[in-house]
Amino acid sequence: MKLSQTAPQAFMLEFEDEEELRAEDRACLSVGGLFLRPAGPLPPFAKVTVTLRLAGRGEAAVAAVVVGSPPGGLALQYEGDPASVVAALLAEPAKEPEASEQETTTLWERLRAMTPPQKMLLAPKADRATRSLLVQDSDPQVLFALLKNPRLSIDEVVRVSKSGCLSFQTAELIMRTSAWASSVDVRVALVRNPKLPVPLALRILPTLPDLEVRALAKGAATSMPLKQAALKRLQGA
Repeated sequence: MKLSQTAPQAFMLEFEDEEELRAEDRACLSVGGLFLRPAGPLPPFAKVTVTLRLAGRGEAAVAAVVVGSPPGGLALQYEGDPASVVAALLAEPAKEPEASEQETTTLWERLRAMTPPQKMLLAPKADRATRSLLVQDSDPQVLFALLKNPRLSIDEVVRVSKSGCLSFQTAELIMRTSAWASSVDVRVALVRNPKLPVPLALRILPTLPDLEVRALAKGAATSMPLKQAALKRLQGA
């Protein structure tokens, strides 16, 4: 399992495979419990949010309270039906049909003929093939509209986060959406994007794993203030 802290009282717990999830279900999940390690101490009955994710499958967000703080960890009791939580994690992701090369060419030509407002209206309801082309659009407003699509996957949000046409509004929306902001891949894509405003990059920095902070300090940072902040964190300042 991989645990990351996404906010002062929010965590992401990722299971590598179904076997690992089943083992945790037998140990804790089936009785409505969670044990997070390593995790800093929190006061008894503090409320936290934990996003559970099974690689390549589903995810579920649960509200929980702290019922214990053993050394280096947190014991939680979460709300909701344990069976429903596990079922959500085991859910197969919906797959949209891939477009053929000829269909993609025709679709590309159709999109090129559209005006920006037409693309903005299309983006929130576009299928996967159309979204794969819209994410390459040079209009920041089209990217913003694309984030309104309820079928958008984490991988697609990462592509938006890497876009050279990323706007402050688009980055803010991504970070305000907990399902996206809880993804390390999304946060890393944002902080490495030269278009991301420095104040927002500095807000994201404390949520990144040490390995990424080290990379930013060594030269991956897109601005001097971000590099300096990464160095200070590594130095414990």
